[in-house]
Amino acid sequence: MTLALLCASTGNALEPVDATRLTDDLAAALRAAGASVVERSTGGDLAAQLDDIARLARDADGPVLLCADDLVAHPSLLWMLATEPAGRSTALVVPDPDGEVREDRGRLVPGAGTVRFAGALYVAAADLPLLAEVAATGTRGGGVATDVRNAVDLLLPALLDAGLVPVATRVRLLRAVRVHTGAELADARAAVAAVDEDAARLRLAVKERDDFFTTYAVSTWSPLVTRWCARLGLTPSGVTALSVLFAVAAALAFWQASRPAMIAGAVLLYLGFVLDCVDGQLARYTRRFGAFGGWLDTMADRAKEYAVYAGLAAGAERIGLPYAWPLAITAIVLQTVRHMTDTWYGALHDEAAARPAPVAQSGVGARLSAASNRVQADTGSAAYWLKRIVVFPIGERWALMAVLAALTNGRVALAAVVGWGLLAAAYTSALRSLRSLSMRVGVLNTVDTARHRDDGLLTCAVLGRARVPQPLLVGAAAALVAFAAVVGLLTDLLGGGDARLALVVVALVALAAGTPARAPHAGPLDWLVPAVLRAIEYLFVVAVGLTGDVPPAVIFMLLFALALRHYDLTARMEKGAPASGGTGPLLGWDGRIVLLAVAAVTDQATLGVAVLAGVVAGRFLIGAVGDWRTAEGAR
Repeated sequence: MTLALLCASTGNALEPVDATRLTDDLAAALRAAGASVVERSTGGDLAAQLDDIARLARDADGPVLLCADDLVAHPSLLWMLATEPAGRSTALVVPDPDGEVREDRGRLVPGAGTVRFAGALYVAAADLPLLAEVAATGTRGGGVATDVRNAVDLLLPALLDAGLVPVATRVRLLRAVRVHTGAELADARAAVAAVDEDAARLRLAVKERDDFFTTYAVSTWSPLVTRWCARLGLTPSGVTALSVLFAVAAALAFWQASRPAMIAGAVLLYLGFVLDCVDGQLARYTRRFGAFGGWLDTMADRAKEYAVYAGLAAGAERIGLPYAWPLAITAIVLQTVRHMTDTWYGALHDEAAARPAPVAQSGVGARLSAASNRVQADTGSAAYWLKRIVVFPIGERWALMAVLAALTNGRVALAAVVGWGLLAAAYTSALRSLRSLSMRVGVLNTVDTARHRDDGLLTCAVLGRARVPQPLLVGAAAALVAFAAVVGLLTDLLGGGDARLALVVVALVALAAGTPARAPHAGPLDWLVPAVLRAIEYLFVVAVGLTGDVPPAVIFMLLFALALRHYDLTARMEKGAPASGGTGPLLGWDGRIVLLAVAAVTDQATLGVAVLAGVVAGRFLIGAVGDWRTAEGAR
């Protein structure tokens, strides 16, 4: 249940009838935004308003929406506040280089102003104790400022100083104006009336900053599809399911490998990507969000892309082109490891924004951060688009696969994905590592480290007891050994019985990455640990496949299942979904390595890889279905 409080502003010169009408309009808008109860503060006295807010925060059993009573705004803006996708605290802001607060990666943090607070603040239930504490003391210093017109204006900077990191909800195409006189009220109402609210909301459903291909080849017309889907009553998850069907159809067309089929597959892949954008736009347009809906969208994206890899490889093999499956295997390993770094680097940035730096950042990393921020601020410039393209985002990956598949063949398309992916991985890893060193903030230790490492019983009960320090260095060394083994097997440096013995040695070295499991993961580069562990396991799978002559399609199948499991872990963290019942410490990365090593040594590599793929995929599906039922039953 959402409670709303209209806070009276001091010093207004509005006529009583205008003031009453304005507050009535705001109360109606707050109810339309989902507020079940709308209260009004006891008066213009700031101390009394703060008492009202402290009482409301202490008594509320759900989120609280605070709104200044001098705000003239489109009702959709209050609706957007109250329906923030992840249920986090959020504030309505307007871009202003002289504003009183700063926006960093979509979050509000203390510092030099880049945005101006527009007078509406949504406080999530988890942040209500902090709101009650800050409101009870007026400010963190204990006094009530005399130059502030409204208690909400007083609270936001105080909450930021107290550690709150709310989401920034930008006004963008809509209007939000604070008024103090009758003339300002008339002008503000005219400005609001001049905007087609529904059309603006539809356009706002498109991401403000997206990739180059998505911006110019999809978002220019996808809002029309979004509106059509809304009128048909389709849900975002329903559109996600349609996009999966298009991607699967594209993979099947690529498998056929004839020129008409390849062209048809390219078209289907493009349309599937359009629908992949539409599901998010539809969710933002209709404000129909859910943790499991966001999780499903993320999982579907990865599954679709990897299904297309398989289709391209199978099609190339069908027409007699060698090395297509090895390219597909390389692509899925590379892309999954890259996605793990993307997730944890984003978490690192959020953590850095949530806590002030102990000392001023300096060095190469700080200069790179400053340069990156300048480029990002120069929206639409050549440098801006080059920076977004070089990291090889999903739009560019799908566009590259579609174009090359239509014009050439699956092997060429996969080779291009691998080549560009390696370049992007080198670029992002180097720059992010330097920037992380300048931040000097740990992030992996702020969560359940063992869960996100995907440690199994062997590591949790035995190996982790060693508490070896430097988890990143130990993991990186093991990953290098696994990579060297794969290179050696590919170049026939290892052969016959020696290959199996070498595989056992590699397994033992890989398991050494479990010895730092209980050691602190607070280093500035320890956000790389999950990606390193994924690389160790996936490379070992490839080594087992090479040693045991496992069909490449079976190797890919296991890697696909493992990728879904690991994306499940990160997607639940990002989308705020609960932990899955299909995960657990019994069979982590360490246990799977042991099972694969035993299968390879006993000449049962193909059976071992196939069975393990079925077990991993089965546990993932059982957990996902169970969580869906739980989520539906809770409604």
